[in-house]
Amino acid sequence: QGQLVESGGGLVQAGGSLRLSCAASGSFVSISAMAWYRQAPGKRREQVALVRVGGSTNYAGSVLGRFSISSDTAKNTVYLQMNSLKPEDTAVYYCTKGLYSNGVYYPTSWGQGTQVTVSS
Repeated sequence: QGQLVESGGGLVQAGGSLRLSCAASGSFVSISAMAWYRQAPGKRREQVALVRVGGSTNYAGSVLGRFSISSDTAKNTVYLQMNSLKPEDTAVYYCTKGLYSNGVYYPTSWGQGTQVTVSS
């Protein structure tokens, strides 16, 4: 549902930081949520961070303590602050919007992705 556009990707050295942004065409309802996924070539797509409308967040263990997701409902925008980046963080990062119910997230809309490359 709606359109999602990511921005903020690029090339950064290990240990550096980037902040990704995702602008959504619509607004959230009570059970809606947004999440960031990433996928490297030849690897499984993984969810890295999720934020619910109420503000609750969830992170993959691989990024916990380094990444931070936040949302601005008024701007229909979600952010992913990425610190202490590692080469293994290199991937295409996707913003998603979907439904969250009974502890399960169901993405229904995907952005086109933005490339993040971390050099060693």
